Amino acid sequence: MLTLGRSIAPGTRILAAMSGGVDSALAAVLLKRAGYEVVGINMRTYHPNERDLKSGRKFQSCCSPDDAADARAVAADKDFPFYVLDLEREFHEAVVKPFIAEYLAGRTPNPCVLCNNHLKLGVLLDKAALWGCDYVATGHYAVVAENPGTGRFELRRAKDRGKDQTYYLFGLTQDQLRRFVCPLGGMRKSEVRALAREYGLAVHDKPDSMEICFVPQNDYRSFLRERLGENAIQSGDIVTADGRVIGRHEGVAFYTVGQRRGLGVTGTQPLYVIDLMPEENLVVVGPHDQTFARGLIFSRANWVAISEPTEPVAADIQIRYRSVPVPATIRPLGDGRFEALFDTPMRAVTPGQAAVIYRGDSVLGGGWIESRV
Repeated sequence: MLTLGRSIAPGTRILAAMSGGVDSALAAVLLKRAGYEVVGINMRTYHPNERDLKSGRKFQSCCSPDDAADARAVAADKDFPFYVLDLEREFHEAVVKPFIAEYLAGRTPNPCVLCNNHLKLGVLLDKAALWGCDYVATGHYAVVAENPGTGRFELRRAKDRGKDQTYYLFGLTQDQLRRFVCPLGGMRKSEVRALAREYGLAVHDKPDSMEICFVPQNDYRSFLRERLGENAIQSGDIVTADGRVIGRHEGVAFYTVGQRRGLGVTGTQPLYVIDLMPEENLVVVGPHDQTFARGLIFSRANWVAISEPTEPVAADIQIRYRSVPVPATIRPLGDGRFEALFDTPMRAVTPGQAAVIYRGDSVLGGGWIESRV
C-alpha cells in the first residue's frame, strides 16, 4: 500500500508537504505509521490583504488559511510537528509572473508544473535540510522508483489512472526524484478516502480542489485585468488563415488554441482558434479541420527515464493533462529543442502546455510546446 520506490530506513526524517487536503494528509500519516519521523509543512503562497478580506474573496487550496488550519489539525492529532513556510515571494517569481507572461505572449500556461518543479520539489527540497530531512513527500498520485538496471530514478503512472499526476511532474531532475517520495502511488482515490476515514482524519471527505489555486473563482481573465490594469490588454482583429478580418477580440491573452465558445463570430460552419499572434495582436480562426496538426516542436526538455536522445525515439506523447497519449516519433533538433511527429494528427496543439513523453507507464521526459508543425 505504501509506495516509496526504494529502501528507506525506518526512523528517517521526511518532510511532508501538506496542503490541507485528504491526499497529502494521508500521505503524511502513512509515513508516520510506517515508522518514519515526519515533519509537516504547509506552503503559504499568498497573504490576504485588506481588500481581499473586505471583498470576501474565495481562496483556493494552497492559499487558504483554512486549508493550513486543516493540515495543522491533522499533524496535532497524529502527533508530529507542523510548520507554515512563507513562500509568497518565491511563488510569485516562479509561478505567477510566468503565468501572466505566457498569456501575454499568446501561450496557455500550466502553472501546476511550474509549482511542482520550483516550489514543491524545488524550494522544499532545499528547505528540507533546515529540519534535518533527507526526503520530501507529497500526496501526488505517482510512483517514483529506482531502476536497478539503469541506476536512474523513474517516474511511473499511479495505480489510479484517473488521478495519475505524472504529467505535472515531468520536469523533476534525477537529484529531485532521488529525494522525492509519493506514498499514494499504489492506491486508488477511493482507498485513500476510506483509509483516511478509518484513521479518523477530519479531512477524509473534503472535496478536491480543481482550480488554479491563486486565481479567484478560476477567472483568469479578471485576474489578468486586476494585475495588469484595464488598458494593458488591447483589443484587436479576429482573422481567418488567409487574413480576412471577420470580428474583434478582447485581447490575445484571453484566448487559447482550440477555443470555440466566446469568439463572437459566425460563419457557414463553426469556427475555432487555430493560432494566436501577439506581435500583430491577431486571433486567427478556422474550421474544425484546421485545428489539427501533424506534430509539434517542444523545448526546455527534461529527460527522466532515459538520457537526452541523439537519435529518433518512438514513444507516446501526451499534450494535455486529461488527453490520451498518442504514438509519435521524437527527433532531436539541437539546442534542447525536439520535434514530435504524431502517427495520427492531433487536435489543438497548444503552445505553453507541456508535452510529456511516455513509454508504457514510465515518463521518458518532456518539454514545453513552442509551436505546431
